[in-house]
Amino acid sequence: MTTRRIAVVSAGVGVPSSTRLLADRLAAATTSALAERGVTAAVGVVEVREHAHELVDAVLAGVVAPGLRPAFDAVVGADGLIAVTPTFSASYNGLFKLLFDALDDGALDGKPTLIAATGGTARHSLALEHAVRPLMAYLRAVVVPTAVFAAPEDWAGGTGGAPALDRRIARAAGELADLVAARPAGKGPDPFAEPVPFEQLLRGR
Repeated sequence: MTTRRIAVVSAGVGVPSSTRLLADRLAAATTSALAERGVTAAVGVVEVREHAHELVDAVLAGVVAPGLRPAFDAVVGADGLIAVTPTFSASYNGLFKLLFDALDDGALDGKPTLIAATGGTARHSLALEHAVRPLMAYLRAVVVPTAVFAAPEDWAGGTGGAPALDRRIARAAGELADLVAARPAGKGPDPFAEPVPFEQLLRGR
C-alpha cells in the first residue's frame, strides 16, 4: 500500500472541544476511505491554539519560531488537508485565519482540502460557504464539494454521532480520499529549496 500524509488543522479554543472531536472523526473517516483505495494515511494534527503566540509573532515579525515550524511543515508537506474551525461571529475564528495568514504564498496550491466547522446553532452552517470556502479558494486549495458542519443537535447520539452527521462525514471523507489517492505523493518541504538572498537579508536589517 502507498502512504499519503493528511494534515488536520483544528482551531478550537477549548480543551476538550467539539472542533477537535469533529476533526478526529473526519480524520478517522478519511483514513478508512483511503484504506479502501489501497492507500495508508499518516495523520498529523495541528492544534492551532497551542501556537497562538508564535503565530502572532510570525505575522507581525515575519519570523517563524522553531516551535512553529513543525506545524507549518505538516500543513505544507501534506498530501491532503482537513481544516476545521469553530464559528465565531458568523465566520471562522481568528486563530484559524492567523495560521493561514502566516503560511507562505502558494503553500496550499492544488492541495486537496476538506473544510468543516462547528457552531452553537445550525444557522451558522453557511459560514462554511461564505467564509471558509472562499478563503481556501483564494489560497488555491482544491476544496471537496461536501463541507461538514456540526451543531449541538448533531452530537445528540453521543460521541458516536447522529446518522445525518455520520453520512456527511463519510461523504466528505470519500471525496477527499478520491483526490488524495489520485495525487502523486508529496516530498515534503525542503527548508533549503528557496533560501533568502543575502542582499534581501541585508536590506531587512
